[in-house]
Amino acid sequence: MKKVVIMGAAGRDFHNFNVAFRDNEAYHVVAFTAAQIPDIAGRKYPAALAGRLYPRGIPIHPEEELAALIIKHKVEEVFFAYSDVPHAVVMNRASLVLAAGADFSLMGPEATMIASSKPVVSVCAVRTGAGKSQTTRKTARILKDKGRRVVVIRHPMPYGDLAAQKVQRFAGYEDLDRHKCTIEEREEYEPHIKEGIVVYAGVDYGAILAEAEKEADVILWDGGNNDFPFYKSDLEIVVADPHRAGHELSYHPGETNFRRARVVVVNKMDTAPKEKVEQVLENLRALNPKAKVIRAESRITVEGGERIRGKAVLVVEDGPTVTHGEMAFGAGFVAAQKFGAKAVVDPRPFAVGSIKKTFDKYRHLDKVLPAMGYGARQVKELAETIDRARCDLVVSATPIDLNRLIKSRKPLLPVRYDLEEIGRPGLKDVLKPF
Repeated sequence: MKKVVIMGAAGRDFHNFNVAFRDNEAYHVVAFTAAQIPDIAGRKYPAALAGRLYPRGIPIHPEEELAALIIKHKVEEVFFAYSDVPHAVVMNRASLVLAAGADFSLMGPEATMIASSKPVVSVCAVRTGAGKSQTTRKTARILKDKGRRVVVIRHPMPYGDLAAQKVQRFAGYEDLDRHKCTIEEREEYEPHIKEGIVVYAGVDYGAILAEAEKEADVILWDGGNNDFPFYKSDLEIVVADPHRAGHELSYHPGETNFRRARVVVVNKMDTAPKEKVEQVLENLRALNPKAKVIRAESRITVEGGERIRGKAVLVVEDGPTVTHGEMAFGAGFVAAQKFGAKAVVDPRPFAVGSIKKTFDKYRHLDKVLPAMGYGARQVKELAETIDRARCDLVVSATPIDLNRLIKSRKPLLPVRYDLEEIGRPGLKDVLKPF
């Protein structure tokens, strides 16, 4: 049995294991390593999910221990299995692995995608924060309005009890509480639930698909970060972000999506510089000239937005977009400017606990507060940071209503952002076969 390590972030790594390594006697997975996600290292991929070859489960180590693991266990091959990483960083990791004496591998779409008995539409991106969620919401709405039973399957975010999260179904707000969802999970599930769409997620995406197919006419894959789909898709829609023009060529595996896409949505054209939009289009013509292009803007609305004018506001943004997505701002900051805020308050002096550590790690953040909430303690620290801030009100652009999770002394205005296509083709045009 070849000894291997799988490098991951509690998502793609577990999926690749399930489809390619579980019960495969040609390999022995000695460990997973963990990056990006807080508090996943030091745990185990449980025996209940790992199969007959791993009666004690599989340990999960911090990625910093990778070289030592290779040497200690005489590991022969390391599989890289997480997303939204610069190409240079992937090769840095490869160099570390090679220097320690192991081979370095990437598993591609054909080796890891599961086939469905139902039609599958996937929505992925070139970077996290490009606009997948709003594109997925509109896609689901179009299909539902045509009478199709749509079930969304979301890319994994298993931050709790992995065995208990094997297959999760979300049809109402009470399911979010029952599964003890983090803010990051709620941001992805709650908007679909609000529109009457059932969402599945979890750890075992073969088992998840089997359940989802029972109640779906169409499966809608809602991608995470800039990963490619877990399922063979009949239509691959990929969202590009001209605010980060050039990233479609320099991040893994976003470039894979950019090259594979049958439809590319160039989003945020209302706020991105024209030369950046043209750069994305030029790169698309060079790498994937057959892809259909949908031009779109991210339409921002704020109920009660007139209250922002002349006020000092604290802006809360979607966490992944402004942390490892590397955006300095998001829809909340745009809304604050649009509605005439007197000032956007620097959140850093008011940050506590893990929120302060987040700012220490992501030094590009000085205007906005990421809505971090990977656990109850972090949610409490987020609420404390908001309450400490010297501001008149809070402009919140996380896709959920934070008022449902935290009780703050500060008035909080939610920002909504929706995809609006410019001209033709639009999503309705490319979805006609479904």
